[in-house]
Amino acid sequence: MTIQIPENAKKIIETLEHNGYEAYVVGGCVRDAILKKEPMDWDITTSAKPEQTKKFFRRTIDTGIEHGTVTIMMGKEGYEVTTYRVDGKYEDHRRPKTVSFTANLVEDLKRRDFTMNAMAYNEKNGLQDPFLGVLDLEKGLIRCVGIAEERFDEDALRILRALRFASQLNFIIEDETKKAMEKKKGFLTKISVERIQVELTKLLCSNYPEKLLEGKKLGITAIILPEFDDLLQVVDEECLFAMLKSVDNHHILRYAVLFSHLSNPKIESGMDREGEEKAKKILKGLKFDNDTIKKVSRLVKYCFYPLEKNLSMTEVRWAVYEVGVELFPLLLDVKKAMAIGYGQKEHLEQLKNVEQIYSDILEKNQCVCLKQLALNGQDLKKIGIVEGIKIGETLQKLLEVVLEQPEKNTKEKLLELINVE
Repeated sequence: MTIQIPENAKKIIETLEHNGYEAYVVGGCVRDAILKKEPMDWDITTSAKPEQTKKFFRRTIDTGIEHGTVTIMMGKEGYEVTTYRVDGKYEDHRRPKTVSFTANLVEDLKRRDFTMNAMAYNEKNGLQDPFLGVLDLEKGLIRCVGIAEERFDEDALRILRALRFASQLNFIIEDETKKAMEKKKGFLTKISVERIQVELTKLLCSNYPEKLLEGKKLGITAIILPEFDDLLQVVDEECLFAMLKSVDNHHILRYAVLFSHLSNPKIESGMDREGEEKAKKILKGLKFDNDTIKKVSRLVKYCFYPLEKNLSMTEVRWAVYEVGVELFPLLLDVKKAMAIGYGQKEHLEQLKNVEQIYSDILEKNQCVCLKQLALNGQDLKKIGIVEGIKIGETLQKLLEVVLEQPEKNTKEKLLELINVE
C-alpha cells in the first residue's frame, strides 16, 4: 500500500530517519488516505524525544512537550511531531496523569482509541497496522484497540468519538465496543461540556446524523442531550432525520431543525416562544457562542411561521422584516426541510414560490429593514426632528409605508410623507 505524503511531512520524516530515528505519519491522516479522503492534518510519530527532535529543525513550538509533542513549522505549515509514548494512569477519564516515552512504535499505537486510528506509515517501511485497522476499514467497522472497556475508562470522550466516526463514515460499531460504550457511558459526566458539544456538533453535521439514534439506544443521549429523547416522543424519528438530512450540514441549520419540535408544533401565531426559550437553554448549557444561540433560537421561534401559502410580494416583504434579513433565507431552508420530512409536496412548492419572490425582492433592492430605508436619523435631525424617541417612531412609520409601497423608498418621497404628517 502506498500513501502520498505531503513534501513537508516527508522532509520531517527523512530528517529524523537521517539522524537515526524512526518516524511515521500516524492516526487519522493514514485512515483518511486509505479511505481516499483528503486528510486535514498530517501528524507524525517518532522514536526521537522532543529535545532531540527540536535539534534538527529551525522553527519549533512546544505545543505539548510534557506529553512529547512539538510542532515543527515548515514555512507557514505546522506539523505536530510526538514521541512514541505509553500513557500512565488516567484519573479523570480524559487524560493520563503521566506519560513515559518508548522506542517501540507498537506500544505507542496500542494506546490509541480505535483500530482505524492505530496505523502508521512511511515510505521506507510501508504501512504499520498491528491491530488490523485496514481490515476494519474494509468492513466498515469501528473497533477499540485492545479491551474496549479499558479504552473508555481511560478517556470517556472516546464514546462520543465512536458515534461521531460512525456518522461521518457511515460505519457500524463493533459489538464489544458498543457494549463497553453502554457500560461506561456514566463517565461522560466527567467530560467538559465544550468537548461534548464539539463531538455532538460534528455528528449532527455529518451525512448520517441518524447515527445519533445509536446513542439513544445505548443511553448516551440521556446523559449528553436528554431533550433528544423527549423529542422522539413528539416527532417520528424517520421524519426528524429526513428533515436534518434535507438541510446543508451547517450547525445553525442542523440545530434549528433538531429543535424545531421542542414544544407543541401547532402554534396559532406562527411564533413558538416556548420553543425559542427551550432552545436557548439547551444551547447555553452546551456552551455555544452567543451568535449560534441567537440564530438557532430565533429560527426555532419562527419555524412554524405561515409561509406555506400563496403569498404576495408585499406579504413576503413583511415576513422578511419580521423574521430578519439575515435569518429569512435560513428559515426558508428549515421550513423546506420540514416539508420534505413530512412529505408535504404542496408546502414545498409554496415555499419555493416564496423563495422566488424573496429573490425578486433582493434583485429589485426593495427595502425590508431600517438599514435599507433611504432616510436615516441624521436626515431627520436636519429637518428639525431631534428627539430620539420621535426619530425612532418616524423611521418606523416610514418603513411600514415602504414595506407596502417600495417605490416610495427615496429620500424625496419620504420627506414628503413627513411633511404631509
